[in-house]
Amino acid sequence: MKSPPFLSKKTLKKLFGVEVGLGIFLLGSVLYVTWILLFMKRRRKLDYMRFQESANNQSSIVQLINGMQDIKLNNCEKQKRWEWERIQAKLFQVSIKSLVLGQTQEVGGTFIDQTKNVVISFLAASSVIEGKMTLGMMMALQYIIGQLNAPLSQFIQFVQSTQDAKISIERLNEVQEKDDEEPTDKDFLKDIPNNADIEFKGVTFQYEGPRSPKAVNDLTVTIPSNKVTAIVGASGSGKTTMLKMMLGFYHPVDGDITLGGKKLAQYSASSWRKVCGSVMQEGFIFSDTIANNIGVSDELPNMERVRCATKIANIEEFVDGLPLGYNTKIGADGNGLSTGQKQRLLIARAAYKDAKFLFFDEATNSLDANNERTIMARLEQLFKDKTVVVVAHRLSTVKNADNIIVLDNGSIVEQGTHQELISIRGYYYELVKNQLELGN
Repeated sequence: MKSPPFLSKKTLKKLFGVEVGLGIFLLGSVLYVTWILLFMKRRRKLDYMRFQESANNQSSIVQLINGMQDIKLNNCEKQKRWEWERIQAKLFQVSIKSLVLGQTQEVGGTFIDQTKNVVISFLAASSVIEGKMTLGMMMALQYIIGQLNAPLSQFIQFVQSTQDAKISIERLNEVQEKDDEEPTDKDFLKDIPNNADIEFKGVTFQYEGPRSPKAVNDLTVTIPSNKVTAIVGASGSGKTTMLKMMLGFYHPVDGDITLGGKKLAQYSASSWRKVCGSVMQEGFIFSDTIANNIGVSDELPNMERVRCATKIANIEEFVDGLPLGYNTKIGADGNGLSTGQKQRLLIARAAYKDAKFLFFDEATNSLDANNERTIMARLEQLFKDKTVVVVAHRLSTVKNADNIIVLDNGSIVEQGTHQELISIRGYYYELVKNQLELGN
């Protein structure tokens, strides 16, 4: 009895030839993929460098544009240009390294891939000549290998694209992975008490870890409700830090800040700031109309409250003199306004909110004496029955405060009323004396 055709020696030799071809294809493909993956770690490092230098480049361009006036005033065009050119040189070097790496990777990968194809074609052609394989089998083998090559190349491209996407996602996650100010899995108090004291209990704060200088050091003090509390001291004494801690932007490293006997961290930050009006040193003016800048807390500003706020901030005459009045659009970050006008606009924004808690950080430091006197007189009416914290260098703006806290190197050195502090002739007295001497 004859054996089936598919078990004949001739058939087995033909199948063996096909298996050898597929085996060489598999071995070549493994070498090809291994070669490509060897470069991935180095490519990842270069991509990080490229992202970093691109970020530096964008930052440099923004600084050059925003700081153009100061660059010209200080005749440092060449230095700033050289700084920018050095960044371009670094970008060029990273690009060259990436290009060399990419070309080396591509040449090596192409060599392995094409060598594999040539060897398979050579063995298949030899088998046809020797009669071990039919021409049809050779064509079929070449077709199958050709069809397998395309997915392999696509797989390599997919791996490289995945790496690029992963690097980009990691950089985005630097922001995305930051803890939310109000995590959804925690319950926060939303009802803010109206007549509540703000208390600092042994509060310490550092900006850059446990070994950095203490911006606020073991601070214990009470900000009484419905009173005006002033915070004074030399630059860097911790005044603004203390104010931002009350607004919930910074959290104590040690100690607690309480509101009405409960930790400030237990209250919803958005609910707390909703009842706070503030004027910060670095207050931002939006590219919008004057009315929308003043009534920024409302979608549609109440024009009666807007006019009342501009009167308090003593900017009503300036606004009425504009062709479009309150509909005048201001440039980005207050472009087109003087520093004093910006500051008065920020004061008007706080007055518009008419909040129970008011925080002023150097709110009048850019104003002339006449404007400052007028605004402070009008603000005193606004301060009635409100908890007010005023940070100032100009001691003339805080002399009517119910309590003055004097800071030095993050610690309280004195506190009391203006007359009390003058009478003890201490740190506050020296600050007043120095300002009067400068004035004279």
